[in-house]
Amino acid sequence: MKVFAVAEHRFGELNPLSIELLNLANKLGESNAVVIGKDVAKFAGELAKYADKVWKIEDASLENYNPELYIDVLLQLFQKEKPDVVLIGNTAQGAEYAPYLAVKLNAPIVTDVVGVNATNGLVASRFVMQGKIMVDLKIKSMPCVLTVRQGAFKEGVQKSGKIIDAGIKPSKPAGRKFIEYIQPEAGEVDITKSNIIVAVGRGIEDAANISLAEELAKALGGVVAGSRPVIDNGWLPKDRQVGISGKVVKPKLYLALGISGAFQHVMGMKDSELIVAVNKDPEAPIFGVAHYGIVANIFDIIPELLDKLKGK
Repeated sequence: MKVFAVAEHRFGELNPLSIELLNLANKLGESNAVVIGKDVAKFAGELAKYADKVWKIEDASLENYNPELYIDVLLQLFQKEKPDVVLIGNTAQGAEYAPYLAVKLNAPIVTDVVGVNATNGLVASRFVMQGKIMVDLKIKSMPCVLTVRQGAFKEGVQKSGKIIDAGIKPSKPAGRKFIEYIQPEAGEVDITKSNIIVAVGRGIEDAANISLAEELAKALGGVVAGSRPVIDNGWLPKDRQVGISGKVVKPKLYLALGISGAFQHVMGMKDSELIVAVNKDPEAPIFGVAHYGIVANIFDIIPELLDKLKGK
């Protein structure tokens, strides 16, 4: 199976999701990375560590992301190199041009994929009904396009792939023009990149108590995240939500404070290396996935942890 993973980058940095796409590609067959931009040699070198082949598509007009130009050059590449599967990140960028590409390829598309099985045909798994149900979708025709959720395929193998200059340029000017990129507000963090996460749930009780979790996270060198009730109440921003309707995380330490452990949340953190849960309900489902559990009120435990961490 010939699998193409379209890399994503911005401001000189490769999105780690690009490597996750290649981890999946390597499980399915021959992995081909595609990197599009103005000067992409550095990105191609990074991608070659995880791909059988890396296709460079370079032009001054491709310096900034433009869906029309991306589709233009990708279709040129796919006319020469016929794909079976095209993998794209389920990001704001990927969600914009992936359906466009699928239509042009006359291909089926599955979005926000969290699992793929190729044992008996190609089956892609995703959540529906706001994360309450996981469905398996059997793909009956090739090529197909899959947009992949970040954090779903973090494990993979290293390779020493060949870098190929595709020799492709946009065939015509784009109808839209890039103006500027507006940076997110200062202080926002990417919880998927943190090795230590202090996650709070309904047990934190009030927005005023979030500062306790922040103090603990600072002492541990981590970040604060939350379950859906905390986000819905507006106590933390949406980008801090862990779960299938938020982000999938795999930190070295996941400290769950006052989180009951609903299925939707657990699916977003169950692969963390070490899970420590604190909940006053001994029957809380979170204890079913935790490596260590403390049945206690989090407002008794957090001050004790902070005392122990002082001076460390």
